[in-house]
Amino acid sequence: MPEEILFKTEQASTRAEAAAYLRALADKLDADGTVHLSGGPDALDMTIPERFEFEVKAERETSKSGGTPELSLELEFEWKEGVEAEAGGGSLEIT
Repeated sequence: MPEEILFKTEQASTRAEAAAYLRALADKLDADGTVHLSGGPDALDMTIPERFEFEVKAERETSKSGGTPELSLELEFEWKEGVEAEAGGGSLEIT
């Protein structure tokens, strides 16, 4: 199935700024799950269902030329449109 990008933004950020975005997202998840994303000329409203797949991934990527490795921490929420994920899963702890 081809991927359709509905919204994308990328910017330099401080830890404090990123924490503020994540707190705002957490508040929306605690409420009704409706999230309004906006960045530049793009905007998108989506409602995150009560249950979904939640993926956390930490990566180190090294270029073929051997430059400085790039580290990333990715958080992904994934669900099928109109379908909630089934109960279950693992255990994630952030300490």
